[in-house]
Amino acid sequence: MTSSVLEEHYYADTNPLSGRADLHAYRTSGTSSGHRKTIYYSPSDEEHYIRIKLNMFRAILGATRFRSALADMGTGHAEATAVDVFRSLGMEAESISFRLPIERHLERLAALQPEVLYTMPSILDRILHASGDPSAYGIRHVILVGEIASPVWIRQAARRLGLGEEHITDTYGSIEIGNIAYFSHEHGRYLVTEGLWAEGVRPEEIDNGLEPLADDDERVLVLTSAVREAFPALRYVTYDVVRDLRPIWVDGVLRQSFTGVVKRIGPDLKHGEKISIYDIESVVLRHLEGAGVRVKVAGNALIVYVHSPRATAAALERVRDDLERRIPEIGMMIQARILGGIQVISDVFEDSLYISAVKNKKIFYE
Repeated sequence: MTSSVLEEHYYADTNPLSGRADLHAYRTSGTSSGHRKTIYYSPSDEEHYIRIKLNMFRAILGATRFRSALADMGTGHAEATAVDVFRSLGMEAESISFRLPIERHLERLAALQPEVLYTMPSILDRILHASGDPSAYGIRHVILVGEIASPVWIRQAARRLGLGEEHITDTYGSIEIGNIAYFSHEHGRYLVTEGLWAEGVRPEEIDNGLEPLADDDERVLVLTSAVREAFPALRYVTYDVVRDLRPIWVDGVLRQSFTGVVKRIGPDLKHGEKISIYDIESVVLRHLEGAGVRVKVAGNALIVYVHSPRATAAALERVRDDLERRIPEIGMMIQARILGGIQVISDVFEDSLYISAVKNKKIFYE
């Protein structure tokens, strides 16, 4: 189930689910046709999502009793359900709006002293940089979701919070599927959540235009869900590249697992909220017709390189301002300074890089 198939049949205006009043609708970034993506959840989907998330949090937090939690997120499914899940685990819980400036986030952390913080790597990064002593917040465990969080970055974040790295747990999910996996410190691997069958596929098996992966231990993650009802999760291509995908024994049961998410080869990326390379290109080309566009993710920074003889400082500033407004939630988080701004930089044309980027809608990762 590739992006092109979904664009034609599921994200299209003709999707019969769009007329259903009994479904939850979650919207995310754009498609090649300029349409926004709408993903639907039935009441059964919502029930399974919360149950699986509850079991995942139980596994992450273990037997340790935690009294309080704060969800500091963007928008979407993860944010909408977090407080209810924590309260089901017997904790006092609340969330803080992404619309509030970073100072209010720091004030709530200082006042609440939450033992568990549920947040995104990009937001935690801003909290750490804006805080004099992050360990003073009294956080005992951090659960991450959203952008790729490298082991090195997690170790550094744990050190700033005065925690062992085993007290920061990364989780992985998507708006299309829901909860997908979480990192098990006991096993040193991400464990795929219940209800999912995970396969690893080579890019060229998905699309002849996709470049082969250099590392033979890497595969594109493809998922089939036994619990998803209002989305065609039958061999759904995530476009995320995972390493060392294989089953392992966990408490006497074979569980599919992998060591980490390496990068994405598809058109979407996460910068607080999901944004598509199609969104980025459409904004750049509106201001600079015929420009070359290359997108790079370096840590938690999103950098857009633009090649055009008309890429003046003023033009690049207009592009940046429009990009930050393209996905309203991203713009609000940047304005509140809980998310770093999008960098737009004039670039020297390199034929091989731009041809590759245009051909595959490629995002470069550092």
